[in-house]
Order: sequence, then structure tokens, then C-alpha cells
Amino acid sequence: MTASTTRRTTAASSRIAAVGAIAVAGALLLTGCGDQTKSKDGGSSSAATSKAPLFSKLPKAIQDKGVIKVGSDIAYAPVEFKDKDGKTAGIDPDLADALGKQLGVKFQFENGTFDTLVTGLRAKRYDMAMSAMTDTKDRQNGVDSKTKKKVGEGADFVDYFTAGVSIYTPKGKDQGIKTWEDLCGKKIVVQRGTVSEDLAKAQSEKCGDKGKIAIEAFDTDQQAQTRLRSGGADAGSSDFPVAAYAVKTSGGGNDFQIVGEQVEAAPYGIAVSKDNTQLRDALKEALDAIIKSGDYDKVIAKWGVEAGAVKEAKINGGV
Repeated sequence: MTASTTRRTTAASSRIAAVGAIAVAGALLLTGCGDQTKSKDGGSSSAATSKAPLFSKLPKAIQDKGVIKVGSDIAYAPVEFKDKDGKTAGIDPDLADALGKQLGVKFQFENGTFDTLVTGLRAKRYDMAMSAMTDTKDRQNGVDSKTKKKVGEGADFVDYFTAGVSIYTPKGKDQGIKTWEDLCGKKIVVQRGTVSEDLAKAQSEKCGDKGKIAIEAFDTDQQAQTRLRSGGADAGSSDFPVAAYAVKTSGGGNDFQIVGEQVEAAPYGIAVSKDNTQLRDALKEALDAIIKSGDYDKVIAKWGVEAGAVKEAKINGGV
């Protein structure tokens, strides 16, 4: 709290002096209490944010901080990416802003590679992960999708969108690729740790005499796109919204084309540690609130991905 300016007087009246002493004592008392609208780490306190409709639903630790830390791979346009001014933009950040108005806290996105986000969640670096992450039973249970072995604690998911996986090729050079079977004997680029990588590995095991799929995995989808643009592969694969955005924007729409139909349509989920059910349930309630208010549909329409909109939030709806 900013201390008020004390004006001195030359009056000798004892009554005035007594009043001044009381005022000074009061000022010192208030100064000692500090500013009760801010927590010591800069987050908003309960007094400042309790007017948000769902603030009371949050864990006390998050109420005190006024911030939810979000792990995200911020290189997956249009879901999350850095805009020309270096700010985090996209479907997920816009939805997070809408959720923040219901919960009365700020969602702070922190960049990380996709395949480390769940690990970061377990290590408490993040309160949640929101990064076009498909909700699957394996991820819920902490199981490696290929070996089916337990690799760590799983996560709970609050499902908020639905998307399938698409294949894209250099424009005008599809080499007859329409399906995953058509990739046998060819090379594909993907982002590491994604459903696209899982699908490529699974299909490669089925190729037989046609030859396995050569799979090159990268930390980010942008790196995979760069490799394909340079002629280093026959095809790439991403979630449908991401592939469609790359086809529309890369090289002014002249670099890539989507081939075939999207497959494996499944929900995106906000990942939360299994021991943080209070945050999980608060996020679900906030998501249902913005769906009901129409704020959800505004975000989805802004990014042109209405086909993936959901009508209600679900917990662990992925199969």
C-alpha cells in the first residue's frame, strides 16, 4: 500500500496533536497490513477475484496464486502458436481466456515439447496440459501406446474438442497416397509422441512385402513441415485442424495438399494430474459454462473449426 503524505503543522494545540497521533497510528496499522488485494507472488487474492462465478470451485493454492500454469507445445497452429508479435495465440489460448473469466484466474501458457508435457505435469511444473492432446485410455493409464507397458502415472482429461488425423503431401505430388496403407515403402514426417506417429508405426508393422514406412519424428510439427517442404519425405501427418491450417497458409497455399480422409477422430483433452480432481472438476464446470454461454462457439468459429465442436464437456471420454 502506498503511504499517504504527512503534512506538518505548526499549531501547538494538544487536541490537534492528539488527532494527528491517532491518524499516524492508523496509517501505520494499515501499512503493516499490506495490500490485501494481491498475493505476495503477484496473483490475485480471493478478495479480488471471488466475483468470478466458479472461483470457489478451484483448489485453494490456485485461488491464492491467481494463476493456472499450462504446459503446451506452442508450435501447433492453429491450436497454439506464436503470432507475428510473439504472443501465444490459437484455439487453446482463446478457450483458456474464456475459461479464465469463469474461474477468475489467469491461464499462463508455458512452452514445452509435446512428448514431455505429461512428465512435466507429474513433476508439478504445470497445473494442467492443454496442447491438442488426444484423450486416450493409454494416456489415462500411463501406458506406452506401442509396448503397452506402464511408464508412469496417467492423467485425467477434460475433453473439449474432437479431431481426426490427416495425411498431407507436397502439392501436386501425392504419389498415389490416399490412405495409410499407401504409405508402405514411403517416408513420412510426424511430430514425436503424437497419434500420427503411433498410426505410422502401427501401419508399418502391417506393410509386409510392400516395405515398412520410414518414419522421421521431430520435436515440433513445424520442423516436420520444413522437412517435407525441402523434399525430405513423401508425406506428413498431423491432426486435421493443423494439417488444414498448414495447407491453407504454407507458401500462400502452394506447398501442401491434404490427401484422403481424416481417421481416428477422437477428443482433445485438458490433462490434469489424477490427484488434482478439484481442478479437473472446476475445469469441466467452466467448460460447460462457456458452451452454454456461447463463448465456446465464438472461439471455434473464429478459427474455422466448427466440425470439431462439442456440445458438453466430458471427463476421460477417450477410448
